[in-house]
Amino acid sequence: MEVTKPLNVALIGYGFAGKTFHAPLIATTLGLKLAVVASRDASKVHADFPDARVIDDPLQAIADPGVDLVVIASPNDSHAPLARAALEAGKHVVVDKPFTLTLDEARALVALARERGRKLSVFQNRRWDSDFLAVKQAIDDGLIGEVVHLETHFDRFRPEVRDRWRERNVPGGGIWFDLGPHLIDQTLQLLGLPHRVNADFATQRDGGRTLDWAHVVLDYGQARAILHAGMLVAGGSARFTVHGTRGSLVKRDLDPQESQLLRGMRPGDPGWGEDDDPLLLFDGSGDAPKQLPVPSGDQRRYYEGVRDAILHDTDAPVTPAQALATVAVLEAALRSARDGAAVDLPLTEAERADWR
Repeated sequence: MEVTKPLNVALIGYGFAGKTFHAPLIATTLGLKLAVVASRDASKVHADFPDARVIDDPLQAIADPGVDLVVIASPNDSHAPLARAALEAGKHVVVDKPFTLTLDEARALVALARERGRKLSVFQNRRWDSDFLAVKQAIDDGLIGEVVHLETHFDRFRPEVRDRWRERNVPGGGIWFDLGPHLIDQTLQLLGLPHRVNADFATQRDGGRTLDWAHVVLDYGQARAILHAGMLVAGGSARFTVHGTRGSLVKRDLDPQESQLLRGMRPGDPGWGEDDDPLLLFDGSGDAPKQLPVPSGDQRRYYEGVRDAILHDTDAPVTPAQALATVAVLEAALRSARDGAAVDLPLTEAERADWR
């Protein structure tokens, strides 16, 4: 793609998400320039991006007249107010997941983006993970017939509770707001909108201050989807298990991009996104499963889609309607766990129609 003038990006926040994911993906996407970073630690930013301008006030960074796109990678409870400020400043906006903490907040931002004529999207980078791409392609190709059971896990082994906002009892803290949006978004892409949501949450680690175990069942009529995340899983659970009317799929390991980024690999380097863990296809014959090759993941495709949406006035890769639906499932699960009962998906008919 030929780009004459890159879009200037302001990244709000340089914690784990900003430093590990957003900054390297933005910096290696043709047509985007990481121009401004809002952070109180300029030395941390400049160690990675010496040419970026660092501003300690996020609202000042948002208001910079040279900025085209604002990417919000700050703590979860700040997503809605900062996104509102950016839209009101006339900027296009990407919000790290979760989009917002409530459905009312999400609806207000979607309406504001429509009113201001700005692109609004949520960073669902794991649509471009190798594991998800492999499972989606196999389902789309009809390899297992009609899906009747989808089980998706995002499990980790982190027995020690760390002193960070994600693990504190604060608005937007806990495993459901952290990993739930990934599980939800991928499931909606595979199966569509569910009818009902049934959830159970727990705190399992000694000294835990917030939820660190989540088990959510989405009702699709005949089919069911199980979304699970835990922090005390040393091994033994597959990333995806999918059963259909003609066979089953198992993808054991997680896409490698996060671990590659943490090791200092830059997106696009040799081996980027390559996954040597095959997708297993069971055909019901009792024979050994067929090993299917897995496509390489590349989360830069998200930012390439955002760039193209701004330049060509097309839909962002994650639309506001899709972002809204994910928050609806997040909120319904919280209500279900609180009330001990299944909850209908709280979307209007118009919102359901807009989802695709």
